Amino acid sequence: MTNKIKLMIVDDHAVVRRGLINLLEEEEHLEIVGEASDGVESLESIKELKPDLILLDLSMPKMSGFEVARIISQKHPSVKSIIFSMHNNQEYMVTAVENGAMGYLLKDTSKEEILKALETVAKGSKYFPPNISALIIDGLLGQKKSHANATSKEASGIINMLSKQEKVILSYIVEGLNSQEISEKLNLSVRTISNHRANILRKTQVKNTAELVRLAME
Repeated sequence: MTNKIKLMIVDDHAVVRRGLINLLEEEEHLEIVGEASDGVESLESIKELKPDLILLDLSMPKMSGFEVARIISQKHPSVKSIIFSMHNNQEYMVTAVENGAMGYLLKDTSKEEILKALETVAKGSKYFPPNISALIIDGLLGQKKSHANATSKEASGIINMLSKQEKVILSYIVEGLNSQEISEKLNLSVRTISNHRANILRKTQVKNTAELVRLAME
C-alpha cells in the first residue's frame, strides 16, 4: 500500500499498548499516530490524531470497546475500528459488528495476523479470526435481525418499566456518556448516578452496559 495506514491503539493496560507499538512501529506501511488508555480518551483524541484505524480493547473502564466502536461509527464514519479481545466468542463478534466494528482480533494472535487484519479492514473488508469467517458472522447477524420485530416489542416493554429519571440516564448512557458526565448534566452525585445505573441493569436484567445499550437501541 502506498499510503501509510494511520493506527491508534486503545487499551487500558500500558504494557499491552507498549507491546503493540514495539511490534508494529517498524512496519513501513503503518504509522502509529497515538494511543489512549480508555474509550473516553480515545474519542477525545480522534479529531486531533485523525487515525484511519483504531485497535480497540474490549474490556476497559468507563466505556466498553463496543460502546466506543458504536460512537466512532456514528460520529467518525471514516475511521474503522477493530475490537482487540481475549474472548474467542462468536456472540461478541456479532455484537462488535452490530456496534460498527469492522473486525475482531484475539490478543494471543500473531504479528502476521494483526498485520493482515489491519490491511484487510483498511481496504474496507471485515476481518475475523481464521477459524471464524465473515460469512458465519453475517449469517449470525442475519438470524438476530430476523427476530428484530419480536425483540423490539419486548425491549420496549422492558424500557417502559424504568422511571422517568432512569430513562433520562439511559438516554445519556446510549449517547456514550460516563457516570461523571451524566452527574454533571443532571446535577446529581456520581454515587446517585451509579445507583440508578445499577437499578437499570437490575430492572432490564442485562449483564453489562454493552447489552443495555443494545436493548435500548432495539
